[in-house]
Amino acid sequence: METPAIPVPAAPAPRASRGWRLAVIASIAVVALLLAWLLRRGGEDRSPIRVGILHSLTGTMAASEKPVVDGCLLAIEEINAAGGVLGRRVEPIVRDGASDPATFAREAERLIREDGVVAIFGCWTSASRKEVRPVVERLGSVLFYPVQYEGLEQSPRIVYLGAAPNQQIIPAVRWAIESIGPRVHLVGSDYVFPRVANQIIRDQVEALGGEVVGEDYLPLGDLKVGGVVERIVASRPDAILNTVNGDTNVALFRALREAGVTPETTPTVSFSIGEPELASMDAASLAGDFAAWNYFQSLGGEENEAFVESYRRRFGADRVLSDPVEAGVVAVRLWATAAAQEGAVDPDAVLRGVGRQHLAAPHGPVAIDPRTLHAWKTARIGRIEADGSIREVWSSGEPVRPMPFPLWRLRSEWEARLEALRRGWGGRWAAPPRAEVAE
Repeated sequence: METPAIPVPAAPAPRASRGWRLAVIASIAVVALLLAWLLRRGGEDRSPIRVGILHSLTGTMAASEKPVVDGCLLAIEEINAAGGVLGRRVEPIVRDGASDPATFAREAERLIREDGVVAIFGCWTSASRKEVRPVVERLGSVLFYPVQYEGLEQSPRIVYLGAAPNQQIIPAVRWAIESIGPRVHLVGSDYVFPRVANQIIRDQVEALGGEVVGEDYLPLGDLKVGGVVERIVASRPDAILNTVNGDTNVALFRALREAGVTPETTPTVSFSIGEPELASMDAASLAGDFAAWNYFQSLGGEENEAFVESYRRRFGADRVLSDPVEAGVVAVRLWATAAAQEGAVDPDAVLRGVGRQHLAAPHGPVAIDPRTLHAWKTARIGRIEADGSIREVWSSGEPVRPMPFPLWRLRSEWEARLEALRRGWGGRWAAPPRAEVAE
């Protein structure tokens, strides 16, 4: 008997249609979410990147600092013309430090908290920088500082584009002792930079067998210089080493000339007088004096010629540039390059990137030492000419590695001296203005 075949039910139709539909729906949802995220991200990326420019537009330091503001604005305009940073326009917010350290600190906090800037380019005097430092450190921002200074500082939130002592003060003192004479009179403004700079100078003069025959200080903005000039005349130095800042220099040099102190008899080597300051002075009366910087407008080379041309095209053919102006421009370019390399503009990303940058700057090659966040700089001495230009007479020939703390004292010793100065000024970084009394 034949066994009947067991009926085998037909295979059910594949249920792929339902699974496929679910998969498609899920994929569409994922794509929609991705597109929404990209659109949001794209919208954010198109918003301006705000940066702060914080310099003195008023007060005793305005003549020095206003040109640095213009340099930063020019650099930002050029970056925006080339497409911005990461495809976004850079928007500068300019604030006035008013030549007052406390105002600098308030405006720095305002820039970060209220304006939402991701970096600040600013400060001139070390007193202003030292007030801004705790602000950027506490709020996690970054300051790009463009001016030579006294050293003895190293902050993880400040990129120092100006010279450290071994890139300006120290080589200039050696040059002055060897080229002019061993007897020097020190004159400076009464705040942290000149006080510390003159301690470094005094140490070096003594080590080189020279003699400091006088040392005088004037409060920032003080125009009563008669007593200081009388002491300079009486000390009969071979050279005057000048760390005065701001418009006090106008009164000082006028009084020196009236007292018969000239470049022919007693040359002055200045550490804070550049081309813009000379434009507000009688430059012809300073012809034959000297200035120590890392950049002069008169330097040759294609990079500097293009820089001078673009600055004058933007601000006028009669405008002059200085070392801090050049450093301010380099600071903006450096920030933009680091942000582009890191793919982000937040301060932490930029600080990671700046130590890997090498730029062809108008004054020569520049790089940031990743350990100290100070720039490698070429040291230069220039002779002041009657037309207000400064012509190089000596150069280190190549960039010098930054050393913020001179090696002949321990860092702890230098820091103790700084703290003693601050305590002596009642917790500030500058002496209070002198009472209005007749000299």
